[in-house]
Amino acid sequence: MSSPVVAPRAVPVSGRTVALFGGAVVTLAVAFVVAPRLLAGTSTGTGYADRGALAVAFGEAFTGYWRSGAPELPPRLEQVVEYWFRYHVVKAVVAAALLAVLAVLAVRLWRACARGTAPGNGRAGRITSGAGAVAATVLAAASALLVMANIQGAVAPFASLLPLLNGSRDPELAGALGQVREQLADPPAAGCVPALGVMVDDFSRYHLAMAVIAGCVAVLLAVLAAVAWRRFAATRADDRRGRRLPAAFGLLACCSALLVSVVAVANTATASDAAPALLALFEGGW
Repeated sequence: MSSPVVAPRAVPVSGRTVALFGGAVVTLAVAFVVAPRLLAGTSTGTGYADRGALAVAFGEAFTGYWRSGAPELPPRLEQVVEYWFRYHVVKAVVAAALLAVLAVLAVRLWRACARGTAPGNGRAGRITSGAGAVAATVLAAASALLVMANIQGAVAPFASLLPLLNGSRDPELAGALGQVREQLADPPAAGCVPALGVMVDDFSRYHLAMAVIAGCVAVLLAVLAAVAWRRFAATRADDRRGRRLPAAFGLLACCSALLVSVVAVANTATASDAAPALLALFEGGW
């Protein structure tokens, strides 16, 4: 004979706790913007004032690489790629910390709203806490996307730099990109430039990384959805407030798992045949 599910003790969330979490969120958000460029530049001995300066440096290094006829990245290009790798690593770590803080805050606020222990008095306090819970949830989802994107960029930093080549006014780079597009659209009988094979392989790795990441996230979301629905089924039918949160979370997790699964499938297809997608990138259609 199973014992009835006992609802957890309602623990109030104080305004001070919310303020502390809010301060941590702001601090990590600032760090996400400022820290990557500083730390990546310090660790590699190379810094770039902004994205435009990075694009110029990468464009010049890429032109030399394309003309070299060798598959190995030259030191100048290797330096830019190493900087970009470290840049994404720092961003991924900070975004993961931001995700953790926002997830804890969102869970505590949602539980407080469900159990009637939200900070503030009366209806206004409940509305404010509910709005805060929604905001924390949305920001947590955005942080999760940032973690995924930056892990992908760290796995294949060369490929993640390639979009910076579009829009350059450098005639030498424009000529090199024209040759890239020609060889991707119609590979010569004598064989493509070795650098192109490296680009296609790294671009494939770039999408394969996202396919694996999205697949893992989809599985995690499916597990969380199952836990939420199990909690919903185990809660007493007359406890409407206690059943509301797991039901909403379970539905959200299910929908999110389906969306992320689509991302995983799409990136798997691209990784299996990366050349057309790379051509689309350089033609401005990606």
